[in-house]
Amino acid sequence: MWICGRKGPSGFSACSTAEQVTQGIDATGLTAIVTGASSGIGTETARVLALHGVHVVMAVRNIDTGRKVKEAILEEKPEAKIDVMELDLGSMESVRKFATEYKSSGLPLNLLINNAGVVSPSFMLTQDNIELQFGTNHIGHFLLTNLLLETMKSTAHESQKEGRIVNLSSEGHRFVGKGIRFDKINDKYSYNTMYAYGQSKLANVLHANELARRLKEEGVEITANSLHPGAIATNLLRHYGFINGLWNLVGKYLLKNVPQGAATTCYVALHPQVKGVSGEYFSDSNIAKPSPLSKDVELAKKLWDFSMTLTDPK
Repeated sequence: MWICGRKGPSGFSACSTAEQVTQGIDATGLTAIVTGASSGIGTETARVLALHGVHVVMAVRNIDTGRKVKEAILEEKPEAKIDVMELDLGSMESVRKFATEYKSSGLPLNLLINNAGVVSPSFMLTQDNIELQFGTNHIGHFLLTNLLLETMKSTAHESQKEGRIVNLSSEGHRFVGKGIRFDKINDKYSYNTMYAYGQSKLANVLHANELARRLKEEGVEITANSLHPGAIATNLLRHYGFINGLWNLVGKYLLKNVPQGAATTCYVALHPQVKGVSGEYFSDSNIAKPSPLSKDVELAKKLWDFSMTLTDPK
């Protein structure tokens, strides 16, 4: 990527890599879950966290692919602590199974990196009959976070170390002028790919903000933030054929590479500068300004209640 901005207050820029923003940080003793860790910036996030001593649990749909990533990380750092667990965010049954198995393992949880994401070119539903992008990008992570929150609270209390929840959003959250279409989440006939994607990414920011407010109100030492990783040449547009090919062709000139794309995630997850910072939106490893809609407290509360209803096992 040759288009790089100036360094921000953090000392980092769009050109900074995940290894650069975490240089010198010893995270030994921390345990993290990274969703979607079997490809793209999820893989790089897992790798860099592991290099700094974090026990990383890779939550992935494809176990075989996840194991290959694990092997590659172990080749680089044989003493790394890596586990691979199956998780399909498009299935609440899978999310609940993952959470139950994780809690049964007795592992602590310091960092929850809600990284996985999907873009769907056509209207599709999750296994729970929710529009795929909203259901996977937001609802799956919302449920996962809620199910693991008590584990995070216990870990923060017992370890006396701040817990951090990181939601990967996107600048696409700005392109939804009407906000969350609560009454048309599953409206096939008015479906628009990029609006649905933007809506799910707006939900990621709103979720982090409302979670931050609730945790602060409880006095719990856990932060919740959201971020834009940057425009990156990954496989997110893999269903778009020609567009994906063009995206990757120009990517090396105009887009971030994967190490740069994972930088903001690793910065928000590990850097001492972010200690105590909650309810913020980050971009290029610096605090950024999200859309006005994403700061709407009432909208965040409404989304929370709506998401609780959708995830209610009944």
